[in-house]
Amino acid sequence: MPTQFQVIIQENSDLLSEAGATLFAESAEQAVEDKGFFTVALSGGSTPRGMHRRLAEDPFHSGIWWHKTHIFWVDERCVPVEDPASNYGAARKDLINWVPIIKKNVHPMPVHMPPHAGAVHYQREITDFFKTGPAEIPAFDLVLLGIGTDGHTASLFPETPVLREQKQLVSMVKGGSPMVNRLTMTYPVLNQAREVVFLASGTGKAAIVQALIEKKQRTLPALGIRPRSGKLTWLLDRESASLLQKD
Repeated sequence: MPTQFQVIIQENSDLLSEAGATLFAESAEQAVEDKGFFTVALSGGSTPRGMHRRLAEDPFHSGIWWHKTHIFWVDERCVPVEDPASNYGAARKDLINWVPIIKKNVHPMPVHMPPHAGAVHYQREITDFFKTGPAEIPAFDLVLLGIGTDGHTASLFPETPVLREQKQLVSMVKGGSPMVNRLTMTYPVLNQAREVVFLASGTGKAAIVQALIEKKQRTLPALGIRPRSGKLTWLLDRESASLLQKD
Protein backbone atom coordinates (compact mmCIF):
# COMPACT_ATOMS: atom_id res chain seq x y z
CA MET A 1 0.00 0.00 0.00
CA PRO A 2 1.16 3.58 -0.60
CA THR A 3 2.48 5.56 2.32
CA GLN A 4 -0.42 7.98 2.02
CA PHE A 5 -3.86 7.59 0.48
CA GLN A 6 -6.43 10.35 0.23
CA VAL A 7 -9.63 11.26 -1.57
CA ILE A 8 -10.22 14.96 -2.26
CA ILE A 9 -13.65 16.05 -3.47
CA GLN A 10 -14.25 19.45 -5.06
CA GLU A 11 -17.67 20.95 -5.67
CA ASN A 12 -17.35 21.30 -9.46
CA SER A 13 -14.98 20.84 -12.40
CA ASP A 14 -13.55 24.37 -12.15
CA LEU A 15 -12.54 23.84 -8.54
CA LEU A 16 -11.18 20.43 -9.51
CA SER A 17 -8.93 22.08 -12.10
CA GLU A 18 -7.78 24.63 -9.53
CA ALA A 19 -7.01 21.92 -6.99
CA GLY A 20 -5.12 19.89 -9.58
CA ALA A 21 -3.02 22.91 -10.59
CA THR A 22 -2.29 23.68 -6.94
CA LEU A 23 -1.18 20.11 -6.33
CA PHE A 24 1.04 20.25 -9.45
CA ALA A 25 2.64 23.50 -8.22
CA GLU A 26 3.24 22.14 -4.72
CA SER A 27 4.83 18.97 -6.08
CA ALA A 28 7.04 21.03 -8.41
CA GLU A 29 8.17 23.33 -5.62
CA GLN A 30 9.05 20.44 -3.33
CA ALA A 31 10.96 18.58 -6.05
CA VAL A 32 12.99 21.63 -7.07
CA GLU A 33 13.85 22.37 -3.46
CA ASP A 34 14.87 18.76 -2.86
CA LYS A 35 16.91 18.04 -5.99
CA GLY A 36 16.85 21.00 -8.38
CA PHE A 37 14.31 19.82 -10.96
CA PHE A 38 10.76 18.45 -11.29
CA THR A 39 9.55 15.52 -13.38
CA VAL A 40 5.90 14.97 -14.22
CA ALA A 41 4.10 12.48 -16.48
CA LEU A 42 0.84 13.77 -17.98
CA SER A 43 -2.23 11.92 -19.23
CA GLY A 44 -4.74 12.80 -21.91
CA GLY A 45 -8.51 12.98 -21.73
CA SER A 46 -10.93 15.80 -21.07
CA THR A 47 -10.56 16.17 -17.29
CA PRO A 48 -6.83 17.07 -17.24
CA ARG A 49 -7.31 19.72 -19.93
CA GLY A 50 -9.01 22.07 -17.49
CA MET A 51 -6.10 21.69 -15.11
CA HIS A 52 -3.60 22.28 -17.93
CA ARG A 53 -5.37 25.49 -18.92
CA ARG A 54 -5.37 26.65 -15.32
CA LEU A 55 -1.63 25.99 -15.05
CA ALA A 56 -1.09 28.33 -18.01
CA GLU A 57 -2.61 31.18 -15.99
CA ASP A 58 -1.33 33.06 -12.98
CA PRO A 59 -0.43 32.43 -10.26
CA PHE A 60 0.81 29.14 -11.71
CA HIS A 61 2.24 30.58 -14.94
CA SER A 62 4.63 32.82 -13.03
CA GLY A 63 4.87 30.81 -9.82
CA ILE A 64 6.20 27.47 -11.10
CA TRP A 65 9.85 26.90 -12.02
CA TRP A 66 8.99 25.92 -15.57
CA HIS A 67 12.62 26.05 -16.69
CA LYS A 68 13.34 23.31 -14.11
CA THR A 69 10.29 21.23 -15.09
CA HIS A 70 10.48 18.17 -17.33
CA ILE A 71 7.22 16.92 -18.87
CA PHE A 72 6.77 13.34 -20.02
CA TRP A 73 3.63 11.45 -21.06
CA VAL A 74 2.01 8.44 -19.41
CA ASP A 75 0.58 7.26 -22.71
CA GLU A 76 -0.07 8.39 -26.25
CA ARG A 77 -2.08 7.39 -29.28
CA CYS A 78 0.04 6.76 -32.36
CA VAL A 79 -1.50 9.60 -34.34
CA PRO A 80 -0.05 12.84 -35.73
CA VAL A 81 0.38 15.72 -33.29
CA GLU A 82 -2.30 17.69 -35.15
CA ASP A 83 -4.86 14.90 -34.62
CA PRO A 84 -7.49 15.78 -31.99
CA ALA A 85 -6.72 12.41 -30.35
CA SER A 86 -3.09 13.37 -29.63
CA ASN A 87 -2.41 13.80 -25.91
CA TYR A 88 0.74 15.78 -26.63
CA GLY A 89 -1.10 17.93 -29.16
CA ALA A 90 -3.79 18.80 -26.61
CA ALA A 91 -1.24 19.58 -23.91
CA ARG A 92 0.68 21.76 -26.34
CA LYS A 93 -2.45 23.80 -27.13
CA ASP A 94 -3.57 24.09 -23.51
CA LEU A 95 -0.30 24.39 -21.60
CA ILE A 96 3.08 24.03 -23.25
CA ASN A 97 2.66 26.87 -25.77
CA TRP A 98 1.74 29.25 -22.93
CA VAL A 99 4.38 28.67 -20.26
CA PRO A 100 8.14 29.41 -20.29
CA ILE A 101 9.26 25.79 -20.40
CA ILE A 102 12.47 24.93 -22.25
CA LYS A 103 11.85 22.96 -25.44
CA LYS A 104 14.32 20.20 -24.54
CA ASN A 105 12.46 19.70 -21.25
CA VAL A 106 9.36 18.49 -23.11
CA HIS A 107 9.49 14.76 -23.86
CA PRO A 108 6.60 13.63 -26.12
CA MET A 109 6.30 9.98 -27.00
CA PRO A 110 7.79 9.14 -30.45
CA VAL A 111 4.61 8.42 -32.42
CA HIS A 112 6.47 8.87 -35.72
CA MET A 113 8.17 5.49 -35.15
CA PRO A 114 6.71 2.00 -35.49
CA PRO A 115 5.02 1.33 -32.13
CA HIS A 116 7.42 -1.35 -30.85
CA ALA A 117 10.44 0.76 -31.77
CA GLY A 118 8.77 3.80 -30.22
CA ALA A 119 8.31 1.99 -26.93
CA VAL A 120 11.99 0.98 -26.84
CA HIS A 121 13.06 4.51 -27.75
CA TYR A 122 10.91 6.17 -25.07
CA GLN A 123 12.06 3.78 -22.38
CA ARG A 124 15.65 4.60 -23.29
CA GLU A 125 14.86 8.32 -23.20
CA ILE A 126 13.45 7.94 -19.68
CA THR A 127 16.32 5.83 -18.33
CA ASP A 128 18.94 8.08 -19.96
CA PHE A 129 17.31 11.13 -18.40
CA PHE A 130 17.14 9.60 -14.91
CA LYS A 131 20.55 7.92 -15.34
CA THR A 132 19.20 4.66 -13.96
CA GLY A 133 21.04 1.35 -14.19
CA PRO A 134 19.63 -1.87 -15.66
CA ALA A 135 18.11 -2.97 -12.33
CA GLU A 136 16.78 0.46 -11.33
CA ILE A 137 13.35 1.95 -12.03
CA PRO A 138 13.11 5.75 -12.47
CA ALA A 139 10.94 7.64 -9.98
CA PHE A 140 8.84 10.49 -11.36
CA ASP A 141 7.92 13.20 -8.89
CA LEU A 142 4.31 13.30 -10.07
CA VAL A 143 2.18 11.07 -12.29
CA LEU A 144 -1.27 12.32 -13.32
CA LEU A 145 -3.76 9.67 -14.40
CA GLY A 146 -7.29 9.56 -15.72
CA ILE A 147 -9.90 6.82 -15.49
CA GLY A 148 -11.91 5.12 -18.24
CA THR A 149 -15.39 3.83 -17.62
CA ASP A 150 -13.99 0.31 -18.14
CA GLY A 151 -11.50 0.83 -15.33
CA HIS A 152 -8.46 1.41 -17.53
CA THR A 153 -5.83 4.00 -16.75
CA ALA A 154 -2.96 5.16 -18.94
CA SER A 155 -3.44 2.72 -21.85
CA LEU A 156 -3.62 -0.27 -19.52
CA PHE A 157 -6.84 -1.84 -20.78
CA PRO A 158 -8.70 -4.79 -19.24
CA GLU A 159 -7.53 -8.27 -20.28
CA THR A 160 -4.51 -7.09 -22.27
CA PRO A 161 -1.00 -8.60 -22.00
CA VAL A 162 0.51 -5.27 -20.94
CA LEU A 163 -1.10 -5.71 -17.51
CA ARG A 164 1.37 -8.53 -16.84
CA GLU A 165 4.43 -6.57 -17.95
CA GLN A 166 7.07 -6.44 -15.21
CA LYS A 167 10.28 -5.64 -17.10
CA GLN A 168 9.54 -3.04 -19.77
CA LEU A 169 8.73 0.47 -18.58
CA VAL A 170 7.00 1.42 -21.85
CA SER A 171 4.97 -0.92 -24.03
CA MET A 172 2.98 -0.86 -27.25
CA VAL A 173 -0.73 -1.69 -26.97
CA LYS A 174 -3.79 -1.41 -29.19
CA GLY A 175 -7.16 -0.48 -27.77
CA GLY A 176 -9.45 2.23 -26.52
CA SER A 177 -11.32 4.85 -28.47
CA PRO A 178 -10.19 5.45 -31.11
CA MET A 179 -8.96 1.87 -31.58
CA VAL A 180 -5.38 2.68 -32.56
CA ASN A 181 -1.86 1.66 -31.61
CA ARG A 182 -0.67 3.35 -28.45
CA LEU A 183 2.41 3.66 -26.27
CA THR A 184 1.95 3.41 -22.53
CA MET A 185 3.97 3.40 -19.36
CA THR A 186 3.55 0.19 -17.39
CA TYR A 187 2.91 -0.63 -13.74
CA PRO A 188 6.59 -0.86 -12.70
CA VAL A 189 7.40 2.76 -13.53
CA LEU A 190 3.98 4.17 -12.62
CA ASN A 191 4.19 2.56 -9.18
CA GLN A 192 7.68 3.94 -8.59
CA ALA A 193 6.42 7.55 -8.64
CA ARG A 194 6.65 9.69 -5.54
CA GLU A 195 3.09 10.87 -6.04
CA VAL A 196 0.26 9.53 -8.22
CA VAL A 197 -2.98 11.45 -8.72
CA PHE A 198 -6.14 10.16 -10.35
CA LEU A 199 -8.44 12.86 -11.73
CA ALA A 200 -12.10 12.21 -12.53
CA SER A 201 -15.11 14.41 -13.13
CA GLY A 202 -18.75 14.10 -14.16
CA THR A 203 -21.56 11.69 -13.42
CA GLY A 204 -20.37 9.37 -16.20
CA LYS A 205 -17.39 8.42 -14.03
CA ALA A 206 -19.34 7.95 -10.79
CA ALA A 207 -19.88 4.18 -11.12
CA ILE A 208 -16.27 3.35 -11.98
CA VAL A 209 -14.94 5.68 -9.28
CA GLN A 210 -17.09 3.87 -6.74
CA ALA A 211 -15.97 0.46 -8.04
CA LEU A 212 -12.30 1.44 -7.82
CA ILE A 213 -12.23 3.24 -4.48
CA GLU A 214 -14.52 0.76 -2.75
CA LYS A 215 -12.81 -2.13 -4.60
CA LYS A 216 -16.01 -3.70 -5.84
CA GLN A 217 -14.26 -5.20 -8.90
CA ARG A 218 -10.72 -6.20 -8.01
CA THR A 219 -9.61 -7.02 -11.55
CA LEU A 220 -9.90 -3.46 -12.88
CA PRO A 221 -6.57 -2.24 -14.31
CA ALA A 222 -6.54 1.01 -12.32
CA LEU A 223 -6.36 -1.00 -9.11
CA GLY A 224 -2.86 -2.06 -10.20
CA ILE A 225 -1.70 1.46 -9.42
CA ARG A 226 -0.20 1.10 -5.95
CA PRO A 227 2.79 3.41 -5.44
CA ARG A 228 5.44 1.51 -3.55
CA SER A 229 6.47 4.34 -1.26
CA GLY A 230 4.65 7.40 -2.53
CA LYS A 231 1.32 9.13 -2.18
CA LEU A 232 -1.87 8.11 -3.97
CA THR A 233 -4.56 10.77 -4.33
CA TRP A 234 -8.01 10.65 -5.90
CA LEU A 235 -9.05 14.15 -6.99
CA LEU A 236 -12.76 14.19 -7.81
CA ASP A 237 -15.61 16.60 -8.40
CA ARG A 238 -18.90 16.17 -6.58
CA GLU A 239 -20.56 14.41 -9.52
CA SER A 240 -17.89 11.74 -9.96
CA ALA A 241 -17.89 11.12 -6.20
CA SER A 242 -21.67 10.96 -5.92
CA LEU A 243 -21.88 7.18 -5.39
CA LEU A 244 -19.16 6.89 -2.76
CA GLN A 245 -20.16 5.83 0.70
CA LYS A 246 -20.45 8.75 3.09
CA ASP A 247 -18.33 8.49 6.22
